[in-house]
Amino acid sequence: MSIIYVSAEHQYPVIVGRELLGDIANFLADADRVAVIHPATLQTTADVIRNSMSGVTSISIEVPDAEESKNASVLEFCWMALGQAGFTRNDLIISVGGGATTDLAGFVAATWLRGIRVLHIPTTLLAMVDAAVGGKTGINTAEGKNLVGAFHSPIAVLCDLNSLVTLNRNDYIGGLAEIIKAGFIRDERILQLIEENPEAATNPEWEHTQEIIERAIQVKADVVGLDLKESLGTSAGREILNYGHTFGHAIERVERYSWRHGSAVAVGMMYVAHLAFSSGKMTQSLLERHENILKSVGLPTSYRDGKWSELLAAIKIDKKSRGDVLRFVILEDIGKPSILEGPDPALLVAAYHSIVQGS
Repeated sequence: MSIIYVSAEHQYPVIVGRELLGDIANFLADADRVAVIHPATLQTTADVIRNSMSGVTSISIEVPDAEESKNASVLEFCWMALGQAGFTRNDLIISVGGGATTDLAGFVAATWLRGIRVLHIPTTLLAMVDAAVGGKTGINTAEGKNLVGAFHSPIAVLCDLNSLVTLNRNDYIGGLAEIIKAGFIRDERILQLIEENPEAATNPEWEHTQEIIERAIQVKADVVGLDLKESLGTSAGREILNYGHTFGHAIERVERYSWRHGSAVAVGMMYVAHLAFSSGKMTQSLLERHENILKSVGLPTSYRDGKWSELLAAIKIDKKSRGDVLRFVILEDIGKPSILEGPDPALLVAAYHSIVQGS
């Protein structure tokens, strides 16, 4: 077991290990009531968590799986459940599930009585290294992904690696996209470990699984500790964690959230790599390294033709825009991200055509 501390509104631990559910009692403090928010597929895990708590009243709040849970109607349903159970500021929410569940539960906690405590128990690779860590919470709207939300840090994050063993293989591979992103923007050792044996890296029982997870979490913890609310706007700021996300979020919106987040981010990284290369900011070898490592673990690197106008419209309303000026996190070298602001529209189109399937 290892512990990585994140400095935010308050310092909190991200605990990585196995058989961690027994540690939940350490975080109940003075709570009289606990709500476990989870998708239906994790009812058994939610019941185990509830049964492990003594001296508190616990309720189970079942929500839809994946992005279907991140909307205003589900948010209102959670508020109703808390209100009917008489939740106060002393009480606690526990999220159990993937990134969508931690995003939703975090926002429920942020908005109930203007903020109550939340403990995240992510059960997917993506949630462990990204969504559950950093304090960003939110829901989707018809206009875009995560446009409504709040910064609300958890009291702790428990990453039990045992939950990854039964994770759907494609979901696990999708989570590798965020780990690879962390490697590109800050920690090259992550890339090296995966490149040494990419097939093994897709297996949660690989000998280096815990190491790359911890390294990715440490990257996020370091960045968030310097810029919690993404206010610096420089190569040192939290915005670098959005590498690949501006185009990735656009794909998710165009595909009506039918794509896995990690797959969309993988294509998003390829898009900005081509954009950086055509802007003279990235070398050919680094561009090729993006494609090679993503393909080697089974992540997509291309997208379909004929969708540029829809993608551009989605990009323009994504939260990485500043007014009418588009902003992209690009990479000049490993560990050297920067912001490309207001790129030539011709370069945007060219980068798109560079990733079109069959091009």
